[in-house]
Amino acid sequence: MHKASDSGREGKSLEMEAMLRDVSTPVARVLGRALEGSDLTVEESVLLFQATGAELTATVRTADELRRQTVGDRVTYVVNRNINFTNVCIKQCGFCAFSRDFRQEEGYFLPTEEIVRRAKEAWELGATEVCIQAGLPPQMEGDLYIRLTRAIKEALPEIHIHGFSPEEVLYGAVRSRISIRDYLRELQQAGVGSLPGTSAEILDQEVRDRISPGRIGVAEWVKVITTAHELGIPTTSTIMFGHLESDLHKARHLALLRDIQKRSGGFTEFVPLSFVHTEAPMYARRPVPGVRPGATREEVIRMHAVSRIVLNQWIPNLQVSWVKEGLAMSRLLLSAGVNDMGGTLMNESISTAAGAPFGQLVSPATFRKLIRESGRVPAERHTDYRIRRIFEGEDGEAMPDPLDALAEGSEERLGSYHKLIKMSDYRYQHPRRKSKTTAAGDEPA
Repeated sequence: MHKASDSGREGKSLEMEAMLRDVSTPVARVLGRALEGSDLTVEESVLLFQATGAELTATVRTADELRRQTVGDRVTYVVNRNINFTNVCIKQCGFCAFSRDFRQEEGYFLPTEEIVRRAKEAWELGATEVCIQAGLPPQMEGDLYIRLTRAIKEALPEIHIHGFSPEEVLYGAVRSRISIRDYLRELQQAGVGSLPGTSAEILDQEVRDRISPGRIGVAEWVKVITTAHELGIPTTSTIMFGHLESDLHKARHLALLRDIQKRSGGFTEFVPLSFVHTEAPMYARRPVPGVRPGATREEVIRMHAVSRIVLNQWIPNLQVSWVKEGLAMSRLLLSAGVNDMGGTLMNESISTAAGAPFGQLVSPATFRKLIRESGRVPAERHTDYRIRRIFEGEDGEAMPDPLDALAEGSEERLGSYHKLIKMSDYRYQHPRRKSKTTAAGDEPA
């Protein structure tokens, strides 16, 4: 971590004290406790989630100051590629516009050789990580995720595999008829380096039962995450907000993640994820009563700022999702506690399917330009936040990354979600249908 100088901290302290005199006593007291290094209670977090006007400004400035003290002025990013290898899923989550039933024409499934090819292509373009997540296909062979991991690592021993959400881990364990611990151990031995902490949504069972009945429960999510941490597998952590949740739900969610981190230290980062409502079934086609059309601009700012304040001492890295928020809002959020821009992604399918308009790729050069324009120092990182390259001044810009040159014509080379769901080459075929066609002497699709 990069601590500010004593003189700089003293000046900022006086500035913050003056600012807190202009807000209500309860909010000033809470922000003052945060600046002193105290963990906030759930009730205090709720108070900040209700901040508006001058109180919201003070909350944002407090988050920015805590970020400065804890991680300094570097803003990081990782060069990576998403490989969402199938959109066929047995679950019907109300917020998901990505998944397809196995009968639908737009269902696809990438074969292992195509997944490995995409990973190799990412490596050639400078990626240090591939992120593997997908739907839950019916009658999946339990060791599928393990075999995919082995195939990628055999081809690319040095690439980091950030793969398989808690929902997928649970599904793989159930299909394999082994414990979550044993399944995670097999994934680890195959080469998985870290897990995405997605499928968290809101860690409140009542809300989950409304927006995604049948999805992994809160207790199961916690079990997968904490078991991964016990085995030495780091994970990210997330929240999805802007739908049915209340301020209390959000505050409890943050407190639960903080409690887990105090015990395990296994979270690498926290990522707030705005609900993209445009094509989400529970909003667009069969609304669940009370669902909102995503978070407002003010809610997005507040979510990031309060997350920094609540988690700062325990999860120092706060990532913005440019896929959800766009680059303009992402730049603004760098002043609300954020210190990480996430990944280049190359292929973004899940938010795109839900109607997010911000594309499937951000080039490293674009990240660096945005970070510099915000008065911060860009740095490329590894998945675990070890720094790979720091770009002080204009160092390194004379030699662009391979991905920079590709950015304009990326869809032609890398493909896209909208093209993929139209392709017959990768059309999903149910295992029962495969066995019938093979028995009849035909090649399976």
